[in-house]
Amino acid sequence: MKSNNSSDWPFAILVDEHDNYLGIEGKLRVHQREGLLHRAFSIFVVDERDRILLQRRAKSKYHCPGLWANTCCSHPQPGMTLLECAQSRLQIEFGFSTSLQRIGRVQYHLALDNGLTERELDHIFIGRHSGPVAPNPYEIEEYKLVDPAVLAQDLANNPAHYAPWVEKIFPIFVGHLKTQNRVILARCG
Repeated sequence: MKSNNSSDWPFAILVDEHDNYLGIEGKLRVHQREGLLHRAFSIFVVDERDRILLQRRAKSKYHCPGLWANTCCSHPQPGMTLLECAQSRLQIEFGFSTSLQRIGRVQYHLALDNGLTERELDHIFIGRHSGPVAPNPYEIEEYKLVDPAVLAQDLANNPAHYAPWVEKIFPIFVGHLKTQNRVILARCG
């Protein structure tokens, strides 16, 4: 039986700054040294009270183990659309599926632990789910639901508790909900 962990998704799609396809490379290779720009996706799932489902990355992860992160993130795989990959990964990591909406993208170049680099063009998705979850222990150490204003404050006060991309993608999430006139985010700045 497959473990359904991140090693089951071994590739990353190389892109230019306009998200044009350049090729495929091994996931570990794109994170070495200067990093190769590659396509990624990040998902924020909220419940009926607009709380964000966060995960603490499993200690077995090859980078950022034990850090808090958004609901789900990964690299799209060859032969699947970005949305198919995002929905599949959410099922693998949290054991549920939901409708996802793409709300933006951001490019960043970040130093990670273990001498690795994250250089991604990250597509951001949002979804809603209020039912049970079944976290995959290969991927997730623990999870919690957090009010966006509480997350904004904790990111400002304790950035080392979070995977470094969270502070890059969180403003896109906040901006999207503000455009939807979601009152709860008025406190996020």
